Amino acid sequence: VQLQASGGGLVQAGGSLRLSCVASGLTFSIMGWFRQAPGKEREFVAASSWSGGIIYYADSVKARFTISRDNAKNTVYLQMNSLKPEDTAVYYCAGGPMHTGWGRSSKGAGYDYWGQGTLVTVSS
Repeated sequence: VQLQASGGGLVQAGGSLRLSCVASGLTFSIMGWFRQAPGKEREFVAASSWSGGIIYYADSVKARFTISRDNAKNTVYLQMNSLKPEDTAVYYCAGGPMHTGWGRSSKGAGYDYWGQGTLVTVSS
């Protein structure tokens, strides 16, 4: 089982990036994105159920980021608009079964598989 994240890079504040995460070897009921900034704990960003019918966002990214899934490609995306310097972090995709607390309050427990991370740097 492997999750391969890509799409990170350097962007100016106000710009956009689209992250992708391709899963191989398994399909996941829940797929999500987390991030970890230097010196900070990992934090939840967004997550989606299989159908996309249930989606959660962290308050800090709501209305700026959009998570979506293409189940035919076993891929989850994170469209990030209006980026801010405080969005600078390594972004990780994760997948797992449906479990209690998989949304905004998640610290990552219950997500069984993780990608390698992709760095997003937003300059001011």
